[in-house]
Amino acid sequence: MPRRDPELPEGTDKIVDGAAATEGGSSSFVARPGDSARDASERLVSQVKDQVATLREQAGGKLRTYADDGKGRATGLLDDISGVIGDAARSIDERLGSEYGDYAHRAASAVSDFAGKVRDKSVDDLLDDTRDVVRKSPAVAIAAAAVVGFALVRLFRTGLEDVGARPKRKSRDNDSGA
Repeated sequence: MPRRDPELPEGTDKIVDGAAATEGGSSSFVARPGDSARDASERLVSQVKDQVATLREQAGGKLRTYADDGKGRATGLLDDISGVIGDAARSIDERLGSEYGDYAHRAASAVSDFAGKVRDKSVDDLLDDTRDVVRKSPAVAIAAAAVVGFALVRLFRTGLEDVGARPKRKSRDNDSGA
């Protein structure tokens, strides 16, 4: 084992270049001469907490950006769905009469109103509303999650089946009759 310099803190064999603490505060996790083990550990814990807080803020900012983008896409999709339901309602009006089409018009209006409410709220407000609904009726929340999951799986599988069912193009070599 290498000889220990008597001026180094207990448990230290040598100073590593670049590992020294900076003046006016420590930017590294190095014990200062004269520090007790408790002071050094408290400083280390404080620095780790600061780093975690910084990383948490950065991650929160990124997540908020993604959530805002997702909210915009979701409201656009809801508007599209409302338009499709509205078109179907007009078709039902023509074919079956306005009394049957009225249900579809109400559904289109409800989807459009929901899209407007989502658009007007912040992501934080939407999260708070979701938490409140889950707390008040967890069974309804679980059932809604199951229905949404089932619908997403069906949409995903249908999309994959459509891709697989497309006719394959022949290469130019096969078309030339050679």
